[in-house]
Amino acid sequence: METKSAMPQNSIFPTDRVSEFCLRVKSGEIVAGPDVRNAAKRHLNDLKNGHKRGLVWRQDLADRAIGFFEDVLCLNGGEYEAQPFLLAPWQAFIVGSIFGWYTVDGFRRYSIVYVETGKGSGKSPLAAGIGLYGLVADGEQRAEVYAAATKREQAQILFRDAVSMVNLSPHLQQRLEQSGRNEKVWNLFYPNTNSFFRTIASDQGQSGPRPHIGLIDEVHEHRDGTVVNMMLAGRKNRKRAMVVMITNSGSDKNTVCGQYHDLSVSVCRGTQDNDQLFAFVCSLDEGDDPLHDESCWPKVNPSLDHLSHGQTDGIPGRKYLRDQVKEAIGLPAKESVVRRLNFCEWTQADSPWIGWDVWNQAQERVLMALLKNRPCVGALDLSSTTDLTAFVLMFYPTDTDPHWRLMPYFWIPDHDLDTRERRDHVPYRQWISQKWLETTPGRAISKRFILRRMTAICEAFTVLKIAYDRWRIEDLQQLMNDYSITLPTMVPFGQGFTSIGPAVDEFERRLLGIATKNESTGETETDIETLRHDGNPVMTWNAGNAGNAVIVCDAANNRKVDKAKAIGRVDGIVAAVMAAGISSGGRISNSKSIYEEEGVGI
Repeated sequence: METKSAMPQNSIFPTDRVSEFCLRVKSGEIVAGPDVRNAAKRHLNDLKNGHKRGLVWRQDLADRAIGFFEDVLCLNGGEYEAQPFLLAPWQAFIVGSIFGWYTVDGFRRYSIVYVETGKGSGKSPLAAGIGLYGLVADGEQRAEVYAAATKREQAQILFRDAVSMVNLSPHLQQRLEQSGRNEKVWNLFYPNTNSFFRTIASDQGQSGPRPHIGLIDEVHEHRDGTVVNMMLAGRKNRKRAMVVMITNSGSDKNTVCGQYHDLSVSVCRGTQDNDQLFAFVCSLDEGDDPLHDESCWPKVNPSLDHLSHGQTDGIPGRKYLRDQVKEAIGLPAKESVVRRLNFCEWTQADSPWIGWDVWNQAQERVLMALLKNRPCVGALDLSSTTDLTAFVLMFYPTDTDPHWRLMPYFWIPDHDLDTRERRDHVPYRQWISQKWLETTPGRAISKRFILRRMTAICEAFTVLKIAYDRWRIEDLQQLMNDYSITLPTMVPFGQGFTSIGPAVDEFERRLLGIATKNESTGETETDIETLRHDGNPVMTWNAGNAGNAVIVCDAANNRKVDKAKAIGRVDGIVAAVMAAGISSGGRISNSKSIYEEEGVGI
């Protein structure tokens, strides 16, 4: 086993590998990010106070599981082939925690495990070892252990690690029976308890698994929660069942991976209670810049400082990371991938128009009272039948609040929401319950319902005018005439490059706070009013999530949002761009205030 470092003489904690890791993180000896620091703090707090909630720390079982890895298992591949599986401190923390914590009634405390680290840190071999421990050393009769994925080929990657470990271990070779040969082994059977370890995939049409251990690799690649839910649903018949999810960071917070990431961060932070979830989430501190400062790399690559078997560098290796950084600089698409996979930054899209960091820093909710009687313009992106409809208000800056304020409204038909969620891979029902999204009755979008809501919205605020896509407005105008509905001045807004290009530039200028040159005076204006949005997750999804907002250019470098190339919906962003286009900027060419130009007093 790996040699233990000295523990404090006066420590009130057990001298085990799990607590040792936590104390070394707490002291700063191990470089860790904020969420790992919180996970370590959580463990130490539970050692003190967990008994009050019926939690029991079994150091003997934690040590037994760690010993299984280091005394029984061997690594496979490259220079590590057949070497003992000496756990890095972070791996010992995970293994010891998930097998060492119980409840007073004998249940395993953690039934869900979420692990997120940089690429190449050793997650897959760790998960394979957890599966083998559950198969042969956990004392579970008729244990079912699964490597699960959306497709069988993906599940095979983790399972092959487990098979290789078995073949390299004399102990396991003698105790396990393999079905298949060489690379085509498909089942590991343990006769002593009639237990098995095999792959399972959602595309195989299987149902009814009752996992003792369910292992799910690369969760960030799962477009929906089918596999995770399949594993979780089978736990009810097992007293110590556990589902283990391992992943790199993703690009879509509305996926199952993003949801468990956010939950894990909240649980470790202590803002949400969940004694059944173990979380190890590698992340950077605010202000860390991994492309220019190597000192933060171990926070998201936790094996980087772990040297074993005579190695002079941990995994994935500093040379590898330096090469990745070198390739990323100057190439936005590559940079996005490197930040996500190697440095655990949720980039929101592989190559977005609007970067996640830019959109996130622009989020700021304000009291509705701040927007009452404040001039604004609106823009409507009306769906033809069943898609998302967006109406976006953009409020002008004021002396007391020098920001453009963006407030969107969204609607979809209320028919068959389950199908819509599966199709678009977003939690529509959750957004509706949280009032970020509204529904209209029927199978198709109800334009009359939209008109009535727009009327109420415009009565609540000082809306000067509303931009619309002229190709989709005839039916709406007819309904307005039929029902005597009056809205503020409606302004047609072309969707071609020439019409919308300047609006794209203006929206981007406000969002980024870029100074512009006044064409009348020739002077550069530096008092740029920046844009702030209210954090509506539907708008965030439109803005950059999963590559939604894709920009294309014409020969004159005019730009527009391309709906044809968007992976998801972009209606809110299109409406926001139109609103920026008709609001004329915070200043106009004759240096009058925009409010003077519109005839509105402040």
